[in-house]
Amino acid sequence: MSAPAILAEGLDKRFGPITALRDLDLAVPEGSLLAVLGPNGAGKSTLLRLLAGLARPSRGHLRVGPGGPGGDRRSARRHVGYLGHASLLYPELTARENLLFAARLYGVSDRGRVATDLLDQHDLADLAERRASSLSQGQARRLAIARCLVHDPPVVLLDEPFAGLDRAAAGRLAERLGRLKADGRTAVLVTHDLARAAELADVGLVLVDGRAVRRAEPAELASGALEGIYLDALAEAGAA
Repeated sequence: MSAPAILAEGLDKRFGPITALRDLDLAVPEGSLLAVLGPNGAGKSTLLRLLAGLARPSRGHLRVGPGGPGGDRRSARRHVGYLGHASLLYPELTARENLLFAARLYGVSDRGRVATDLLDQHDLADLAERRASSLSQGQARRLAIARCLVHDPPVVLLDEPFAGLDRAAAGRLAERLGRLKADGRTAVLVTHDLARAAELADVGLVLVDGRAVRRAEPAELASGALEGIYLDALAEAGAA
């Protein structure tokens, strides 16, 4: 049996006296999508930053992709596409220039073709020569998502990717995530959108106060039980 694409054991993350994640165990199989759910302050974004290699665990073991942030963090980042709250876009560069710049950072060959393909896939071709600063919130979000996929990473980490997207763009993103899974990519999706989580995820994980309090299995997601599971998990943890 192949090793999971993401493996965490006894993971803690502390910021001074504050513990953001506590004793977290996690195994995400290759080619699957994990939805991470929880109230504000539950540790969801902290977990994603650890997986992306942007922060170090305070305790525990973590491996992401072939090497993982626990080893060569620079190498690990080449295997990860990360979308956080900050877009990482350069406002004075055009949409195309932002993608070309990111592609150059990752050593992508045939950068022009890759940028053009991503602009087409994310319905941005007509905006290619516009500066990022002039884009609407939804347009900038789509460009940021394209940017995180520019190096065709095997692991994709998305923090609230549907925020700011209209219905059509959200639908296209959901289709894109489905294609990534079909191509064998692994994804972790942080979201408050329970309907999207149930639609896309293979497994759901509910965090409260930095602890994993409930895991929603595939059959539970398929049955439409996710909202009830989520609310019950919050109530049992005293967070409802």
